[in-house]
Amino acid sequence: MKIRDAVEADLPAIIDIYNAAVATRISTAQLEPVTVESRRDWLGEHSPDRHPLWVAETAGRVIGWLSFKSFLPRCAYRGTIELSVYVDEKFRRRGIARKLLEEAIAHASSLGVNAMVGLIFAHNEPSLRLFERLGFERWGLLPRVAQLEGVERDLTIMGRHV
Repeated sequence: MKIRDAVEADLPAIIDIYNAAVATRISTAQLEPVTVESRRDWLGEHSPDRHPLWVAETAGRVIGWLSFKSFLPRCAYRGTIELSVYVDEKFRRRGIARKLLEEAIAHASSLGVNAMVGLIFAHNEPSLRLFERLGFERWGLLPRVAQLEGVERDLTIMGRHV
């Protein structure tokens, strides 16, 4: 498996992986599938030197991705980023998300990051366990802040200092 910066040609695979996650109601608050066209600007917001978007690739196929994004727009939060990680459902449970997160942790300080957060639904136990295994702690809980299929869901804030 190779981890590299995403390019525009990766966008359809990134969107397919994301839309599969949308349907599960486990890992994203997005309720409707997104299109490649609607995410072109999002791709352009990422830069390898500050807010990278990486893909995990095997045999020429994108099987997962990880993105860094600004946590909040205020200057005081400049050193804090939010991580998102998604893996193709056919390749889950093979350590791909772990590898992507390990890469993020390893490169964080060189990108000017001093704190990383993951916003994870409290019912997404596999993701919570993964983040905990990589040194993230539960920094907060936002109870019943999301409505998914008529069910109120809690959001756990996982954090780690670099």
